[in-house]
Amino acid sequence: MNIVVLIKLVPDLVEELEIDESGKSLDTTFMRLIINEPDEHALEQAIVLKEREGGEVTVLGPSIEDMDSVLFTASAKGSDRLIKLVDSFELEVNNHALARAFTSVISELNPDLVLTGVQAHNDLDGSLGPLVAENLGMPYVGYVSGVTASGDKLTVRKEYPGGLIAEMEVTTPAVLGIQAAEQPPRYVAISKVRQAMKTATIEELAVSALDPSGGLTVSQMFQPQVGERAEMIEGDIDQIAAKLVELFGDLGVV
Repeated sequence: MNIVVLIKLVPDLVEELEIDESGKSLDTTFMRLIINEPDEHALEQAIVLKEREGGEVTVLGPSIEDMDSVLFTASAKGSDRLIKLVDSFELEVNNHALARAFTSVISELNPDLVLTGVQAHNDLDGSLGPLVAENLGMPYVGYVSGVTASGDKLTVRKEYPGGLIAEMEVTTPAVLGIQAAEQPPRYVAISKVRQAMKTATIEELAVSALDPSGGLTVSQMFQPQVGERAEMIEGDIDQIAAKLVELFGDLGVV
């Protein structure tokens, strides 16, 4: 099975984020970037499928700072081919442009399956998976938590609130948005990553000019303003209910 995994880097939300002087984007001077967590699960799911079904795993990522270390880590985990898309990528490049860049390369790779994280916390213009699937003319299933292959058919598992699980059959080639891999992403020691840096090769492929059309244009970013504090209603159930009715009446709701 020929599997392609798409990854992107996102700001580490553990760090304090600041807005740059333009007021339209984040200040990247000291920003720490990490692999998008659902993308890490997509990579793990791809490697699990490779170990179970055989095949090859190719990892694609844009040429953003720290991407090399992420790709070498993917190699240490079991990926076979590493490709970095080279262009004037910036952290704030929208998913429409990124999807078009990925599509141009994926078409040449002719994969049976494309995996990506179901979403990222900086997806302002939609998730990457559906956009890539639309460009490729492939079916898409999102929020996947398990994949079983049988010939050109895939059985994908989706989890719903309340403990409900659904299984869907999809014919390859297809694009899947992974919410969680069948097992936690594997840990690799830094020594294995360093070994991968000596033995693995990152291919660099130039892509055509980025086309951000269809995405959002950010006109302003700002910290949320502190509003009025909440009013805590005290008393027994009857007193609280009476106070709520009074408040709703003042607001014209009842």
